[in-house]
Amino acid sequence: MLAYMNQESLQKTIASGKTTFWSRSRNKLWLKGETSGHFQHVKEIYYDCDQDTLLIKVDQVGAACHTGERSCFYRQLPLGD
Repeated sequence: MLAYMNQESLQKTIASGKTTFWSRSRNKLWLKGETSGHFQHVKEIYYDCDQDTLLIKVDQVGAACHTGERSCFYRQLPLGD
């Protein structure tokens, strides 16, 4: 899945071992799985060469996507010839 973080959500993620994100639509922090029970237990955190993107490897409990899919990236665009 793709989600946004700020400094506070990253600190909470590191401290708790569960992903916490910044919800731009709700304008507040949200712990992934707080209402659904589909938590993400952090295994590793990587950052890119520009230090502006994180890749967080997790053990996913249940679905990651709000549609009920395990991943938010379950649809594929067809490629031309």
